[in-house]
Amino acid sequence: MAKRIQLRRLVGMALLLSLAFGGLAYRLVDLQVLRHEEFSAKALHNTQHQFMFEPRRGDILDAKGNILVTSEQVKTVCANPALLGNLQAEVARALAPLLQESEASLCQRLMPRTHRNEKGQILTNLFVELKHRVKLETWEKIRQTMTNLTFGVNRTNLTPRQKTFYHNLRAQAIFARNDQLRFYPNQSLAAHVLGYASSEPGEAEGISINTFVGQDGLEQVFDAQLAGVRGWRITERDLRQHELVQWRGQDIEPRDGLNLVLTIDSVIQRILETALAEGMAQHAPISISGIVARPRTGEILAMATLPTFDPNNPGAALPEARRNRVVTDIAEPGSTFKVVVVSGALNEGVVRLSDSFDCLHGSFGYAGRTLHDHSSYDVLTVEQIISKSSNIGAALIGIKLGEERLYDYIQRFGFGVATGVPLPGEVSARPFVKPVKRWSKVSIARIPMGQGISVTPLQMTMALCAIANNGLLMRPMLVQRLEDRNHNVVAKYFPQHVRQVISPAAAGMIVAALKTVVSAEGTAPKAALEHWTVAGKTGTAQKAVNGAYSHDKFFSSFLGFFPADNPELCISISMDEPKHGYFGGQAAAPIFKQVAEHAANYLGIPPDRLEEPALPEAQGLKTADVIGGNPLSR
Repeated sequence: MAKRIQLRRLVGMALLLSLAFGGLAYRLVDLQVLRHEEFSAKALHNTQHQFMFEPRRGDILDAKGNILVTSEQVKTVCANPALLGNLQAEVARALAPLLQESEASLCQRLMPRTHRNEKGQILTNLFVELKHRVKLETWEKIRQTMTNLTFGVNRTNLTPRQKTFYHNLRAQAIFARNDQLRFYPNQSLAAHVLGYASSEPGEAEGISINTFVGQDGLEQVFDAQLAGVRGWRITERDLRQHELVQWRGQDIEPRDGLNLVLTIDSVIQRILETALAEGMAQHAPISISGIVARPRTGEILAMATLPTFDPNNPGAALPEARRNRVVTDIAEPGSTFKVVVVSGALNEGVVRLSDSFDCLHGSFGYAGRTLHDHSSYDVLTVEQIISKSSNIGAALIGIKLGEERLYDYIQRFGFGVATGVPLPGEVSARPFVKPVKRWSKVSIARIPMGQGISVTPLQMTMALCAIANNGLLMRPMLVQRLEDRNHNVVAKYFPQHVRQVISPAAAGMIVAALKTVVSAEGTAPKAALEHWTVAGKTGTAQKAVNGAYSHDKFFSSFLGFFPADNPELCISISMDEPKHGYFGGQAAAPIFKQVAEHAANYLGIPPDRLEEPALPEAQGLKTADVIGGNPLSR
């Protein structure tokens, strides 16, 4: 009997052990096979961590290597509230002056917060951001302050546990992560060219960080090149969240953004902006813009428009102040457009500079409309039509050239299409350069005097540069090259020819006519330079208001280049609704002269005239090229 009982016990125990080992085997199969992927992912989540490292955004430099935009290394100051115990008030009192935060607000943010995770467990927050964009020197002061805090305790009397608490508080409770600040050291200088970059939320080293994205100007167009490429590190951590260096899987360094080297010369840019600011103060226009370019290469040495803004704080400016009117705004050019029709007529052999036209004493009826001159001219040569800016003379030349050929030269000079300048927001003005089939009967007389067509200041500048460049139109150029942090050239940009618009011979003839504009008999004697010969053209266009031309709102401009026969610089100045003197030769020409003289002296451009110029006294309104009254009255 005893043996049977013993046998039953053995069988029972064997069954129990079999069931236990069977269950264990099933559990092992479940963990290691059936749910392997699930638990592997959890294990990786608990131990593996990916750090993201932001690259340094590239600098923007002027043509001489001067920094226009840079990225400054700063810190994001953070805290671990769990390490502060009940000493938040003392830490806040010490750090508030350094962080420029109120003591009460800082103390509140240092308080621990609890939350429940997905498993319902109550956790305390281990991280809070206190301040972005903290200078490195300020962070060092914060570190020293935390190290020197005594909290009113005698360290020699502390228990080991208390010593560990205070050590962790001083060394780890307040910490920092690398960050960067986009900085424009010259404030508003060349703001519309540079644009600005705004910070967007990102993550690096496990915390939020400013990731900069170009929002306007070259910052936007070259955002990918300036931004660089993020780096990352995949590693494992122990239970105390310390990195296990030997288990690093990937460790990729970030690749810093490339530097952008411009054609802009910061000295000439400042010369231009200073002159524009003086013109703004004197004439109180809605806006004033200017461009300085090299006709032979299309390089833009300066480009500016006022009002402007500070890229360090773009939100403080009105939207219209952030608009680059040189490329975004269109207007009827007025008399500056006469160079297009006369150049085309000279190139076609339709006229010569010595040919004469009867300007009918300032009143010309055509297609049921009457066109007017600002003075009562009778017979003028083609050269005098340019010099005195006769509307009727330009209309007669346009009629002789014909609609199809005039439209062809409008296109050849680059109107109606974008110039290709690497800036956002450029308008082509195509809707305002209508094909011949959409012209009215009077268009052939209106367009030659700069009405019924709209252009951007940059388009008009590049057209005049083409005349200065022996009839060869260039693409505007703002960027010389891209280079890495060690100044190794990654990409280089070269001047680009667009097309030969007119022959060198025709260009020489129109230049000869443009020289007379700054003479005593021309419309812009105030643009004449003492040591350099100037060729240029004035414009004073009436603005259209409610479908009719205004008698008190004008778009005034002067465009010129020098030395006239061997041009180094082309400068354009334009004003929208100047209040105190609105004629192009009266308001814009003196600003051209100021910019030209300072730029020529800075660049060391050799003089081409040695004799003293016979400058006239200040000219009256008779020298202006304004379209007097409504030019299209019945």
